[in-house]
Amino acid sequence: MKKFLFVAAALITPFAAPLAYANDEALLGEARKVATTLPPRLIVALQEEITKSGPEGAIPVCKDMAPRMAGEISQQTGWKIKRVSLKARNDARAIPDAWEKAALEDFDKRAAAGEAPAKLEKGERIGNEYRFVKALPVQPLCLSCHGPAEQLSPAIKAAIGQHYPNDKATGYSEGQIRGVISVRKGL
Repeated sequence: MKKFLFVAAALITPFAAPLAYANDEALLGEARKVATTLPPRLIVALQEEITKSGPEGAIPVCKDMAPRMAGEISQQTGWKIKRVSLKARNDARAIPDAWEKAALEDFDKRAAAGEAPAKLEKGERIGNEYRFVKALPVQPLCLSCHGPAEQLSPAIKAAIGQHYPNDKATGYSEGQIRGVISVRKGL
């Protein structure tokens, strides 16, 4: 019986690795699709609100609407999705865990070495789940609230202070990594 199990294991092993790799590739594709769903929806909502009530009026879009959108995407896909940053604006929702923090720090190094921030991503199995992060580069639209603090309007500063008293999310320039979209799913 032991000899049979050994032979069976020897025959199956060469096929198990490609199967696991194919499964990881499928998970990577699925995670990438989920992660890229939120940013375009958020940008549209921000643009609409900025047109109606100015940049300071759009702050609740990021604060309240974005987490609701992420929740809807999570319900539709089965993936948990959130935005995190090394310089969090919302310290209740946007603080990275150790894995996300390491990915963010790696992305910053890679971007400083010349890699395009929009292409930076990482996906892998961690224990019994699949995790994926994709960099969120600062867009021109983001600068009215996330640009250099001395360049923010008084109305923006007041609105940020009201909604985010512990804000650390200013000082960015276009193209820098503002944070990541982080998705995860149990296996």
